[in-house]
Amino acid sequence: MTRARRRPATVLVTALLALTATACGQDGNQTSVTLSPTPGGSEAPEPMAPSSAPVEEPPASRLPDDRDQTGGDAPRVVETVARGLAAPWGVDFFPNGDALVTERDTARVLRVTGERRVVQEVGTLDAAAPEGEGGLLGLAVSPDYPEDRGVYFYLTTAGDNRVVRAELEGGVLGTPEVVLDGIPQGFVHDGGRLAFGPDGYLYVSTGETGDASLARDPASLAGKILRITTEGRPAPGNPGGGLVWSLGHRNVQGLAFDDQDRLWASEFGDDTADELNLVERGGDYGWPDVEGTGDRASREAGLLDPARTWSPAAASPSGLAWADGSLWMAALRGERLWQVPVDDEGTTGRPVPLLEGRYGRLRTVAAAPDGSLWVMTSNRDGRGDPAPDDDRILRIEP
Repeated sequence: MTRARRRPATVLVTALLALTATACGQDGNQTSVTLSPTPGGSEAPEPMAPSSAPVEEPPASRLPDDRDQTGGDAPRVVETVARGLAAPWGVDFFPNGDALVTERDTARVLRVTGERRVVQEVGTLDAAAPEGEGGLLGLAVSPDYPEDRGVYFYLTTAGDNRVVRAELEGGVLGTPEVVLDGIPQGFVHDGGRLAFGPDGYLYVSTGETGDASLARDPASLAGKILRITTEGRPAPGNPGGGLVWSLGHRNVQGLAFDDQDRLWASEFGDDTADELNLVERGGDYGWPDVEGTGDRASREAGLLDPARTWSPAAASPSGLAWADGSLWMAALRGERLWQVPVDDEGTTGRPVPLLEGRYGRLRTVAAAPDGSLWVMTSNRDGRGDPAPDDDRILRIEP
């Protein structure tokens, strides 16, 4: 069986030193990380006043890789939806096309309203304790909104990671209620993505917190994809009747369902291979015993291979979305948006890199109700090189 190099479970942090070159580059791949108390790092950044006016982006010159596989026109940025954000992390949409956005380090929840893209703060989640890669992370709007007014959030507290639910009434976020707590938390590898599936259940990605042994431990919620009801109970049909849908994950930060209702996940590797996985019920994806594609022995042991792999320098993936027959994967260290075509049988085609090096680190990509993609930069998270307008939400026509 192929084995990746193991890391110590204890994470050593020296908060007053500058970022090391490795930590600056990967964001989420490393197990140990040294952070400086700069905006977006281990201290919350000073919030800026986000812009609410849409800005048309001029057509960029075509790069050699900025094309689709058929030689047609490349997806292009057509609008800057918002600017001046502080490490935005999660986004989801209301039925009317408005969006909610979370900021990891400020714990703010923002609403982006209407065609004029008015950005307003609707509340903060005070239980969030941002540090390292934790804080206010993913969110998911209830599939029964506006009947139940519910929004679900994933956040890191001082003692755990948890899922909470809050209602939005009169433009204000109400008091959150705990849906599921006790998910292990760490300075790194906290997972954090939420997505409602076509079955109506909530899928939750968790990280192994830097303790690789937790990923394949069936008794731990770390290093897993969970499938739960809106009340936080195990969803019917889960393997063994528990909360866990799949295991053996290092740090899943992207979840997306395709038009065949298949679940895909983007996942940080360690030194060798970042992964795009087609997630199966009860599937074991092998971390820490296998990183990337395994060998015959690992497959005979029942460990599942990824659909695609990348080097961390080209990816370090976070958000994932489905649109127009492709998966779209945001890359942090890779500073690009990967388009991965998928056919009806679930076979992936050649990945195409887009926007390479143009906007810096890309954290999240989400499919909007109008068929466009919203892409969020992550240059103010302590590991990027922010431009004056960062962080931004870009709108792309695929």
